[in-house]
Amino acid sequence: MRFLVGTVAERTGVYVVKDGNAKDLSAALPGVRGDLMGLIDAPERLAGLSYDGIAAPERPVASITPALPVAAPGKIICLGLNYVDHIKEGGYDIPEYPALFMRALNSMMPAGAPMIRPACSEKLDYEVELMVIVGRGGRHIAEADALEHVFGYTVFNDGSVRDYQRKTHQWTPGKNFDATGGIGPVVVTPDELPEGAAGLKIESRVGDEILQSATTSDMLWPVARTIATISEFATLDPGDMIAMGTPPGVGHAKKPNPRWLRPGETIECEIEGIGICANPVVAEEDLARAAE
Repeated sequence: MRFLVGTVAERTGVYVVKDGNAKDLSAALPGVRGDLMGLIDAPERLAGLSYDGIAAPERPVASITPALPVAAPGKIICLGLNYVDHIKEGGYDIPEYPALFMRALNSMMPAGAPMIRPACSEKLDYEVELMVIVGRGGRHIAEADALEHVFGYTVFNDGSVRDYQRKTHQWTPGKNFDATGGIGPVVVTPDELPEGAAGLKIESRVGDEILQSATTSDMLWPVARTIATISEFATLDPGDMIAMGTPPGVGHAKKPNPRWLRPGETIECEIEGIGICANPVVAEEDLARAAE
């Protein structure tokens, strides 16, 4: 199924999406409230669920303002250096173990919300990524069983402030500026995609300018292996998010000049079979002036 968490008339709920329309599952199914946790924590609610069987009126998807699919994930774990050509363009050696880092909730925003270029830097970069939403948690998960722990897949833009990312050996500063990580809007359950969401076209663009274009089959650590690896050191909890790294074509590696995101542009990140996460780029200082 395809789910959209969004707001209509100041009420946030879970919608089931089909062909450009949506039905309010939160209104029709007791226990499903303002994000996907009502389904993640009680997967039996998905049994026999169908779009046509939801007793709720249809509304256009365009009339729904996207919200975060999980309002308060316990962990947002991200992979760096998961596509060989991206590793090469950044000048890194191919790692033997995945480069892992964390993002804070304040750094995330839903599709459609402004992506903020901070006042202290013009080096705001884009990174289209597959995002995994954990359904069933666990520790020491076997790779062979790992995909059973996936609730769904969505689109992520791992917006990075590159000069701050390079200030230390740890990437935390550049990866955690407020409102730089766009996610959503649609979460797709695994049954609607190839196993492990492999072989999907993944692309970022601004207008007609294609910035990145690859396939999720190019990942060094596919979804199952990544879940198994993370669960060696951390207990995965329902609702946790795992970002799967970005393909080549990021802005800082463009030749002869880097290609940074500029206020007034809209960055679109798309994954085949899942959808488009689009966010307008806004300068922090312009937001501050508008709030005065």
